[in-house]
Amino acid sequence: MRKHSLRLLIAFILCISFGALFSYIATSISNKSIAHFDNAVIAFVQGLEAPWLTVVMKGVTWIGSGFGVVLITLVVFVVLFFKFRFRKQAYFLLIVIAGTVLFNTILKHYFERERPTIHRIMDANGFSFPSGHSMMAFSLYVIIAYIAWRNVKTVASRVLLVLFAGFMIIMIGSSRIYVGVHYPSDVVGGIVASALWLTIAISVYAIYQGPREKKMGS
Repeated sequence: MRKHSLRLLIAFILCISFGALFSYIATSISNKSIAHFDNAVIAFVQGLEAPWLTVVMKGVTWIGSGFGVVLITLVVFVVLFFKFRFRKQAYFLLIVIAGTVLFNTILKHYFERERPTIHRIMDANGFSFPSGHSMMAFSLYVIIAYIAWRNVKTVASRVLLVLFAGFMIIMIGSSRIYVGVHYPSDVVGGIVASALWLTIAISVYAIYQGPREKKMGS
């Protein structure tokens, strides 16, 4: 009981922290005090432009697109549901991704930030803040790592999970700055917003899932 209460307390503190950070970013965008940060990061990332890197970044940004996320989500769902029979975790994956899409849509239409127009390599529609690619990347790869973490035992495997998730999140977020369709603050804001949503979702899941599913079963 004490362990359960501690987890809830930690989740509450994280939610408050992520909420406060997101509010700070949104306020800084509104009063334009974050412009220096955005311009400095854009100059650095777009200063790396090279033909081979453009190909890589376009590929990465496609992986983080709606089609790419849906495809990966469906593949992981099928593997979890049919191969490992982790049905609770498979449905949880779908709920997290659907919730992320809804949350991002609400936030975009609330803030209505226009996209940057400096050195666009690709076109994109809709509002800019927070980055949908960044939100989806964070939710998708963190939740995959979370589910896998619960079912692997070795330290090496868990370290690789964290590194893989972090790498994909950073690459997809950076690609949106590189191709010129998002401000860095859009990317950071997207990550923070998804972190808030995931903290809530994982906390609720941990409370109501019942006994922990056994490895490769349940």
